Amino acid sequence: MLLTEENIVQALQDIQDPDLNKSIVDTGGVREVKIKGDNVSLKIALAKTGTPEQMQLQQQIVQTVKETGAESVGLRFDTLSEEEVKKHGGAAAAKEEKPSLLSEDNKTEFIAVTSGKGGVGKSTVSVNLATAMARAGKKVGIIDADIYGFSVPDMMGIDQRPTVQGETIYPVERFGVKVISMGFFVEDNAPVIWRGPMLGKMLNNFFNEVEWGELDYLILDLPPGTGDVALDIHTMLPECKELIVSTPHATAAFVAARAGAMAIKTNHEILGVIENMAYFESKITGEKEYVFGQGGGERLTEELKTELLGQIPLGQPDVDEEVFAPSVYDKEHPIGAIYADIAERVIDKIGK
Repeated sequence: MLLTEENIVQALQDIQDPDLNKSIVDTGGVREVKIKGDNVSLKIALAKTGTPEQMQLQQQIVQTVKETGAESVGLRFDTLSEEEVKKHGGAAAAKEEKPSLLSEDNKTEFIAVTSGKGGVGKSTVSVNLATAMARAGKKVGIIDADIYGFSVPDMMGIDQRPTVQGETIYPVERFGVKVISMGFFVEDNAPVIWRGPMLGKMLNNFFNEVEWGELDYLILDLPPGTGDVALDIHTMLPECKELIVSTPHATAAFVAARAGAMAIKTNHEILGVIENMAYFESKITGEKEYVFGQGGGERLTEELKTELLGQIPLGQPDVDEEVFAPSVYDKEHPIGAIYADIAERVIDKIGK
């Protein structure tokens, strides 16, 4: 099919605004269509944005436009004006309030896993800590809040998507851990080009629109550094606890101190430091080599007046073709045992 604006609009005729039950073409929701070679960028207006339905719609639109011959599809969303919504029979019925993770009477403990810089293994720590806590009998969820660098689904070997019923998202469960990630709502590993305010909205959805059930702990895998998402988390969750991940390298520890300083400034309790890639242990001789130096973790704990909860060596989980999860250590694995010990210490510190 020839890639023309007319063909694209015709294809979008079948896609409905979930709140108006009318085609996004008929509501005037197709605000902009730009074609540059095989690349199409669209601006779509809906009655309501920032909803689970919008995320499903996003996938649908991308798929539909690719079928007209586009190689890649860029999407921006806008909101229809009140007049437009009324004109098309809008003003959807108020939805039934469901308990939010952010409500005052919620008993879930939030643990943010942070780092000063990327590449220190923060996501690996997040998924293995969550899995170890679930093995210890706790009800655990994980939000992959690293909106641009989401990796939790791949690390845990998750290949299905959450189910959406009405306005509720049901997380995917793996190894007893309930998982939600931006990666579930992005087509074919496409880059995410959302700006700060919209990211904050996404995080709100992850807390408010997801049916988490009863959770003891919710682990938040944050982006590195102290940007928009980290600030949003600090504002949304005044009672959040934090784990800081660093490597033994002095520079990693130095920049991790900034993430720690932000936690202290916003009254978040720092549970401790986890030093990742602490050493390499030879399977043949049992000798330890300190590939990235030594002492970064200890220096960081002194600076932040906290404790070192564990030192994780360089390693790789055993590959199990039956249960594929490239970054999750089995509880029998020596590194899996270190994570079990860290999980126990975290549970004891929180006292739940």
